Amino acid sequence: MIASGTLMTILDGSIVTVAMPAIQRDLGFSAAGLSWVVNAYLLAFGSLLLLAGRLGDLFGRRRMFLAGTAVFTGASVLAGVAGSPAVLIAARFLQGVGSAAATAVALGILVTLFVEPRERARAIAVFSFTGAAGASLGQVLGGVLTDALSWHWIFFINLPIGLVALAVARSVLPVDRGLGRAAGADVLGALLVTAGLGLGLHTVVSVESRGWTSPATLGFGGLAVLLLAGFVARQATAATPLMPLRILRSRNVAGANLVQLLMVAACFAFQILVALYLQQVRGYGAAETGLAMLPAAVTIGAVSLGISARLNARYGERNVLLAGLVLLAALFGLLARLPVHADYVTDLLPVLLLTAGFGLALPALTGLGMSGARADDAGLASGLFNTTQQLGMAIGIAVLATLAAGRTGELLAGGASQPAALTGGFRLALVVAAGLLVAAFAVACTVLRQPARH
Repeated sequence: MIASGTLMTILDGSIVTVAMPAIQRDLGFSAAGLSWVVNAYLLAFGSLLLLAGRLGDLFGRRRMFLAGTAVFTGASVLAGVAGSPAVLIAARFLQGVGSAAATAVALGILVTLFVEPRERARAIAVFSFTGAAGASLGQVLGGVLTDALSWHWIFFINLPIGLVALAVARSVLPVDRGLGRAAGADVLGALLVTAGLGLGLHTVVSVESRGWTSPATLGFGGLAVLLLAGFVARQATAATPLMPLRILRSRNVAGANLVQLLMVAACFAFQILVALYLQQVRGYGAAETGLAMLPAAVTIGAVSLGISARLNARYGERNVLLAGLVLLAALFGLLARLPVHADYVTDLLPVLLLTAGFGLALPALTGLGMSGARADDAGLASGLFNTTQQLGMAIGIAVLATLAAGRTGELLAGGASQPAALTGGFRLALVVAAGLLVAAFAVACTVLRQPARH
């Protein structure tokens, strides 16, 4: 039930990407305005995760999950009936709010419901599958629904899923009262972290249009850093902090979040860059691109659901994580050699099977990240873990897309053809992504420790 609710919110992050051209034609979005169909969701989702996770600890994770799922489902209907850009962007922002509330506490619910190591490992594997494969499945589903019906149905499909998730959650999730407001109602801290994360994400997603050295990027980025620094200072002195800094004293909590930041930055860019390569260089359509990416989702699902829990139990999460990172680094190294006229069956499909590394790495990393959290901090640790994931996605695509675009421009200026220039840009971004994974491997080796088995 938790996995199905989370899958619904994660699918929505990617399902809209392949429907963007149809949305632009139908609602009359400008090129700049269209990006806010994605950015409005990302800003609300990423900036509210940490706050929502702590509120779940204080007022009950079940209550937060139900409220978030209800808001997301209602906002999906509003998005589906939207007749103007303003209404759709507002609905997408509300979807992000609901998604943050539901997703932030999901891991916290899991680790408190499943306390036996093997059961917890299986539960985390299912949860990780929703994140790992959900984005790829969203591209497939978005392409099929848009081509077969209309873009409106990429939002309407959330209504039956959301209603079922709400009904099941109300009946099966145990009631938890939470710690109460007195345990950590830090209003100033909440304002600082939400504003800092929101402004930081806004700065990152605007980099492609403004550039890294523009006054707006430097000014907003600097202000975001100051706000987040103020939040940390506030948490060190507040009587009831929103995020007790003790949570970061755990090597596994701090290390797992850093590894995830690097890993997700690379892997989310993989999804976007390969999709762009297939459409812009190889001439694939929306549905064709989604289907071409499907083997990656199937591979991730088979590994994360089928064998990751058993491998983690036998060899330990840290060793499985390291093996997964090696496979992912190999994936990006091989993709960086893709030719302009690559054959899908011989050049791309075998490489996509190395996404098995993500099916190994994410459940192991999730287990390590949650292992250092106390029971009363589970919602906060869950919100922090999901916040890091969103930051990684935003930073990864901003940095790597900018590098790819810059390299493409250089090659075009040098006389290269459009397909060759685009491919050259993608290759550079993929090499840098491989470097991010090597850095993640180094952090995992030096910082993370295998939790003791009980």
